[in-house]
Amino acid sequence: MLTIYSADHKLQDGKFELIDGQMKPPFEKPQRAENVLARVRKVGLGEVRGPDDFGLDPVRRVHADDYVDFLRIAHDDWKKDHGDSDGLPLGWPCRNLRQRIPEAINGRLGYYSLDAGTPVTAGTWRAITAAANVALTGAKALKDSGARGVFSLCRPPGHHATRDQFGGYCFFNNVAIAAQWFRDQGAARVAILDVDYHHGNGTQAIFYDRADVLFVSLHAHPTQEYPYFLGYEDETGEGAGAGFNLNLPMRFGAAWGEYSRSLDTGLKRIAEYKPEVVLVSLGVDTFKEDPISHFKLDTPDYTEMGRRIAGLGLPTHFVMEGGYAIDEIGVNTVNVLTGFESV
Repeated sequence: MLTIYSADHKLQDGKFELIDGQMKPPFEKPQRAENVLARVRKVGLGEVRGPDDFGLDPVRRVHADDYVDFLRIAHDDWKKDHGDSDGLPLGWPCRNLRQRIPEAINGRLGYYSLDAGTPVTAGTWRAITAAANVALTGAKALKDSGARGVFSLCRPPGHHATRDQFGGYCFFNNVAIAAQWFRDQGAARVAILDVDYHHGNGTQAIFYDRADVLFVSLHAHPTQEYPYFLGYEDETGEGAGAGFNLNLPMRFGAAWGEYSRSLDTGLKRIAEYKPEVVLVSLGVDTFKEDPISHFKLDTPDYTEMGRRIAGLGLPTHFVMEGGYAIDEIGVNTVNVLTGFESV
């Protein structure tokens, strides 16, 4: 299986995030992608190559122009006011406040963000544009080659990023950008399967009123877990998208038995939809030893996950999302890919 990777991901190397009332080194760090890459090479998964440059037009097909323009200059503006440190928002246009874009960088960070756990660094812009190009290169390689599967080793992840907000370590929604690219290249129906521990709120929001992109998500129940305010069972789409959003949330402690039943439900819905291509938001933070998660999947379960996804018999684009158990992230991620290839 071809893997697309860019070393520019290392430029997103935040010093701190605000989590559980403390300033801590981010769980989302460069070693995540490096460990996955090392495992890809160790098992001989296939060729590894860098991304092509698609420019910003495919990104703007998914994200608002003002948001993209803001991210390009965000750290420069932060540096003018606060010095060469990481930018973190601490105020948001919540209920009973006006939705206006302030002049001050502190205000703009709040306007365009979901949380205080996603630092904007001097390298953020280069890292996130590289990640988008990794996803787009993988999409094009899958389409052009006729291969069964391609792996885009994106970092930073993307599925929490909405049309005009960053958060949950995500800035550009890599899987959504790739899905829209497939549509723009003529695919009539595209399906996204999100197996990350956290709900892909950004992906859901981007496609919620559309029938041409089916979104299926398995995740921790938002009444217990981030992002808290999206990902419930009754969110099934609206307008033209009614019936094309399927959330399968599970409570803390879910192990493979429960998870596999939800996975089968999601795969059945995708098969019924009959898409031309499937994109997998591949997070492995469902692992039992993940430091910020509460599911109980074990390493062999990821191999079986890959096998079941392969059972769809459809071209499949794997796009890296979360997973914060650094020592195991490579094995767990690549197990999904080798499990897929074994069928």
